[in-house]
Amino acid sequence: MLEWLYSTAALEQAMNAKGQLFLVAEQDGGTIGFAGFTPNKKVEGTTHLDKLYVLPSLKGSGLGKALLDNVIIETKRAGNSVLELNVNKRNKAIGFYEHMGFRIVREEVIDIGKGYVMDDFVMARVLP
Repeated sequence: MLEWLYSTAALEQAMNAKGQLFLVAEQDGGTIGFAGFTPNKKVEGTTHLDKLYVLPSLKGSGLGKALLDNVIIETKRAGNSVLELNVNKRNKAIGFYEHMGFRIVREEVIDIGKGYVMDDFVMARVLP
């Protein structure tokens, strides 16, 4: 699944065909985290946070918050007032997102193909 969704070709398609934007955090010439997001993906006025990852060794360092804060800035710059995301129901990051002001708004089960089914919460945050 990682190769299918996160290969260079898959990420290039996300940027070019799907309109995802990416923020990349680097340190000492290497990537230490990134966020991918799509303004107005499904609903006008809403940006969808597609990806937010930091190196496991940097969890708790504030890097995820910094990336998310920059996605919020870009969401507002796009004229949107809601930031939403999908997160697996068993993902420990739910607590992080709740701490960052997101609330669960619904559940989704999505067959993404190749035998993979996502069983997610959709979380949203209304921006001031």
